[in-house]
Amino acid sequence: MQILTVAHVATGAFAVAAGALALSARKGGGVHIGAGRGFAGLMAVSSGLGAWLGLVNAETLYITFHAGVLACCLIASGWLAARAAQGPAVAVVGVVNLANLAALIVLGSIANSTVDGSYLGFAAENYFFLAGMAGLAAAGDATLPFRRTLSERHRIARHLWRMCFGFFIAAGSAFTGPGAQAFPEALRQSGLLSLPELLIIAAMLFWLVRVLVFRRRAVGDSRG
Repeated sequence: MQILTVAHVATGAFAVAAGALALSARKGGGVHIGAGRGFAGLMAVSSGLGAWLGLVNAETLYITFHAGVLACCLIASGWLAARAAQGPAVAVVGVVNLANLAALIVLGSIANSTVDGSYLGFAAENYFFLAGMAGLAAAGDATLPFRRTLSERHRIARHLWRMCFGFFIAAGSAFTGPGAQAFPEALRQSGLLSLPELLIIAAMLFWLVRVLVFRRRAVGDSRG
């Protein structure tokens, strides 16, 4: 079990490094594509291990199961969006995410009804936070049957935010989750380990604005 935990943390840490490279590289270039593929592969392994560890250590790590499933769904749907894929694979990922969302809402509600506001060692807001991310993905999936195709900018935005949320989960595991034990106590208490997660969200918002707002203006200007 210790080996699996180390493998989970190690692959998560390498996924963070690959994600940082993909996010900072020129979009669509060779470095971005290569780092993105590495990130997706590492995240699949790390998230799968995290989900398994959550199941076999349900007394203390159960929420890790749902975080792992969520990360897998986000990365898979983001990867499919990059490939402009449609059909059964997208639907299967969407159904798994929807089931995970329902479970997180139920678990959060159970935690909220307890005296200390927690269930299996985790507060209700932890379950609801993950449910919020799963809900955003489910809402985006629900619009797909009503669209024949996604526009290029919306396809890129779908790929971008799902990969970034998966990146956010990986960074959380590496810096403020299980991986935090590798850092000195003083650093853990300083709050600095939360900075990578904040930077990921800031970078995601920057690129979403650039893709959805400025790319649209550029297209409009070229048509005009």
